[in-house]
Amino acid sequence: MSESVVAGDGPPHFLVHREGDHVGVAVQDVEPGRRRAVYLDSDREIEVEVTEPVPLGHKVALANLDGGADVIEYEVRVGLTRRPVRRGELVHVHNLRSARWERSE
Repeated sequence: MSESVVAGDGPPHFLVHREGDHVGVAVQDVEPGRRRAVYLDSDREIEVEVTEPVPLGHKVALANLDGGADVIEYEVRVGLTRRPVRRGELVHVHNLRSARWERSE
């Protein structure tokens, strides 16, 4: 995962629960551009080039993920990608399915 470490003032755009998670959660409505994410377990900050609007409470990909790849959040497998997802993309039902029902479409 290629990332820039940044220091910023003000609230972050995304919170990441744990190191190793593939997604961050928007703490505000986020527009495309260079945005800041903070890891809750380490206070490490990274910069993500967001490629599309991400509404409050929705997820952004922190890594490039292949189609059918596991998506990790809270160090837990929460879903599988429906198609390849690029770093900075919105992660939601259009490109993610629940890991609970793996055979669901």
